[in-house]
Amino acid sequence: MSHAAAVLGSKLLLLFLHVVASIGLNAEQQWPVPYRRFDRRPDVDSYCQALYPFCPTGDPDGRIPYMRDSDVVSVYRLQTPVWEFKYGDLLGKFHIMHDAIGFSSSETGDNFTMEWYELFQLGNCTFPHLRPEVSAPFWCNQGAACFFQGIDDVHWSQNGTLEKIGEITGRQFNDMARWVQDDNETGIYYETWTVRSDPGPNASVWFESYDCSQFVHRTYRKLTELGAKLSSRSQTNYTKIYLYSGEPTYLGNDSAIFGQPALENLATDIRKFYHAFRPHQSFIDLAFSLLEAYKKVVLDKSFYLYYNFEYWHLPMKAPYMQITYEEVPLP
Repeated sequence: MSHAAAVLGSKLLLLFLHVVASIGLNAEQQWPVPYRRFDRRPDVDSYCQALYPFCPTGDPDGRIPYMRDSDVVSVYRLQTPVWEFKYGDLLGKFHIMHDAIGFSSSETGDNFTMEWYELFQLGNCTFPHLRPEVSAPFWCNQGAACFFQGIDDVHWSQNGTLEKIGEITGRQFNDMARWVQDDNETGIYYETWTVRSDPGPNASVWFESYDCSQFVHRTYRKLTELGAKLSSRSQTNYTKIYLYSGEPTYLGNDSAIFGQPALENLATDIRKFYHAFRPHQSFIDLAFSLLEAYKKVVLDKSFYLYYNFEYWHLPMKAPYMQITYEEVPLP
């Protein structure tokens, strides 16, 4: 066999194995795709730099204060527009909200805020960097819980919500704290998008988001499991960012796609897709990038989703993307 034939045979074999793996996975695929958890939180790559420091007033080791079993701790639902510190209530007008939970000890009078958000801001968790020396798109994507002393009443109530929704014992609080620390170590990355087949009530859900509101919902459910009774006098609405697509196709992880000659076209297409969403663009570049993104998503009906550190192709459908403010009742 000639060298050229051997190379061609290797390429065809790689492509065949990739297609077989994709077909095999989709044949028994679970929807929505389960969010992958880890044994421990990995170290942060030095390339990733946060514009605003993560949890600057929280405990550096993520510790949560211990409460006496006899304490009575009030629980508060907290909500405010995203980036209120920079844009005021502007994003609140579009129902783009950030969610958290507050606690107040009756024995000590201490107040605390607990929230879960991105280590490197939202853009880095939603889209990657394209580094010339790295063939695969490079992601700065971690999210984590932040627990710190005090509740900024004005911050949460002026344009959002600060409402007492229940009381728990000190023991229940301590049990919750242990659960939060375990949840924080095993659920390490942020996911912006919820992907569904359509906006209707019977739509298939392909992927669930993993963000600040999902952390709040998980914590409420855990408090209920521990015996808490939670109730609200107002609608408990939360921001959801949807993508709409037909059934996704599994593509593979970095090593399966990038650096494989047989999949060079796919690797190039993924990099070109994310090029439109690259950070730190000039105003002129941003205008061209928006046109490029519109062509890819709406005209070509194509979106590449990175989930569980693996790539999926979404065959996009109208209305393509939607931001909603939906009620999610307390458990």
